[in-house]
Amino acid sequence: MSFGTERARRRPNLTPMIDVVFLLLVFFMLASRFGTDRALPLSVAGGGGAYSGPPRLIDLAGDSLRLNGVEIAPEALAGALQSLTDSPADAIILRAGDGADLQALVAVMDRLTGAGFTRLVLVE
Repeated sequence: MSFGTERARRRPNLTPMIDVVFLLLVFFMLASRFGTDRALPLSVAGGGGAYSGPPRLIDLAGDSLRLNGVEIAPEALAGALQSLTDSPADAIILRAGDGADLQALVAVMDRLTGAGFTRLVLVE
C-alpha cells in the first residue's frame, strides 16, 4: 500500500535557537552586577617597629573573642580599647586562633575601623 510520494526529510533550522541563546547571553551580561572588591588596610607583623603602651591583643578562637585574655562581647570591644589607647593610630594586634573563620576576623576589623582605629596588625 502506498500513501503517495515520499518527501525528503527537512533538517531542523537551529538559527532561531542560536539567536535566542545569544540574546539571553547579552541580557544576563548586562543585567548582572559585577562585585566590587573591597580592600582592608592591614599590616602584617614581623617587620619590627616600635610598640608602646599597654597590651592590646585581640584573640579570635572559634566563636569567642578575647581582649588581653579576657572574654569580651563584640559590642564592648571598641569601648574597652579606647581606654587602652592614646590615639586611634596606636597598634592593635589581631590574632586568629584555631576555629576562627575569616568572616569573624573581617567583622572585628570592620567594627574597629568603624570606631576609628587605623592601625590593625595581624599576627599568626
